[in-house]
Amino acid sequence: MNFRIWVRNRWYAEGGYGEVLRIAIPLIISTGSWSVQHFVDRMFLTWYSPEAIAAAMPAGILNFTITCIFIGTASYVGTFVAQYYGARQYEHCGYSLWQGLYISVIGGAVIITIMPASDLIFRYIGHAPEIVKCESIYFKILCLGAMPAIASSTMSAFFSGLGRTKPVMWVNISITAVNLVLDWLLIFGNLGFPEMGIAGAGIATVGAFYFNMFVYLIILSRSSYANKYATIKGWRFNRELFLRLIRFGFPNGIQFFIDIAGFTIFILLMGRLGTVPLAATNIALNINTLAFMPMIGMSIAISVLVGQRLGENRPELAEFTTFSSFHITFIYMTSVALLYVILPDIFMMPFAAQSDPRQFAPVKDIAVVLLRFVALYSVFDTLNMVFAGAIKGAGDTRFVMFTIVIVSIFVLVLPTYTALVVLSTGIYSGWLFVTAYIIVLGIIFLLRFLGGKWKSMRVIETGVVTTSQAFPQSPAGE
Repeated sequence: MNFRIWVRNRWYAEGGYGEVLRIAIPLIISTGSWSVQHFVDRMFLTWYSPEAIAAAMPAGILNFTITCIFIGTASYVGTFVAQYYGARQYEHCGYSLWQGLYISVIGGAVIITIMPASDLIFRYIGHAPEIVKCESIYFKILCLGAMPAIASSTMSAFFSGLGRTKPVMWVNISITAVNLVLDWLLIFGNLGFPEMGIAGAGIATVGAFYFNMFVYLIILSRSSYANKYATIKGWRFNRELFLRLIRFGFPNGIQFFIDIAGFTIFILLMGRLGTVPLAATNIALNINTLAFMPMIGMSIAISVLVGQRLGENRPELAEFTTFSSFHITFIYMTSVALLYVILPDIFMMPFAAQSDPRQFAPVKDIAVVLLRFVALYSVFDTLNMVFAGAIKGAGDTRFVMFTIVIVSIFVLVLPTYTALVVLSTGIYSGWLFVTAYIIVLGIIFLLRFLGGKWKSMRVIETGVVTTSQAFPQSPAGE
């Protein structure tokens, strides 16, 4: 068959490129807006001081590492919603949403209790005193935004599960605009606002989280959602559904936690090498978000589409859709990886723009080399995002969790600790293990997907046609 005709057929087919992109593009724009938000935030802090940018990534990622246990658990609501939607059990979607919101309240309360320990945590890690001070301030402020961050992720997952991704896009664009304006005002003290440095960045982020949550709540209260999906009347706590969300969602949260924790430990270990290696690592990872974060949108989209197809009992179409997503993601990631290698200075220019040239020069030299590692593992990260997303959309969260735990410990954390702390081999050896970690994960998730066990999995009940809140006690088997 002519290649052009093949592409055309694949585009218009059910589960083809066109359908995938209709769901994915708003999510890609949404997660891309997160990328812009983090990129500009870090750029402003780079302009502000080397200590601020060196502290932002460790403190921010440590906060996110803790929060993501609850985000991963609560936002797994999206898979429940997708499968209920595919099965045309619409009111169950709203009931599921509210169980996730209860998790967000619990998570926010737990994380606030960690705030007093922040000084001790960062002193124990061994960073320079001036960085520890900035890290502690930033971490404490971010803890205050945990509840709205978790709740917003849960409500975003609800809309994604329905396949209605445009509201998610517009809300995320709005929160990015709010965050960047507040960053500009509060970090540098523009337009009469106090100059707050890294504390201003934290306040801007938390303020944007609350704005995000309230906008989602307003949309969910509209009659079009309240009447069909029970977004208002489904508020009651449902023990069976709550526990089922924990059963499938908590492994997703732990997987999320371990994955981010591995990178957190990696970054914290880099901090032991000094401010310049740590700043270079932060910049390289921040640039990586330009490619990685938009493709999280594709991963969410494939989870939704797989969930909906399984809710319709059409696993073969779910498989076809997954490979459509893989083709698109691979082309994008490979293209960006080539730019990292061929034109690294383009990505460095925003960080250098307002920085002291003498201070930034050694940071840039290291960061350019690190981008070559990023380029290599970005190609294999395609396998992680697509195939891990697909099997999680089916409910295969325990396999993903155990895989992340084992590979993170034995391929990333222990080898990096040995190389950097015990053998003192330097920054590039640590980055070698990060690259190996992502490659190994990608291959494992590809093989799991090809094995096909996920096709028989469901997170929703079998044989339910009622829209009452009386849920049976056991969902379909794993």
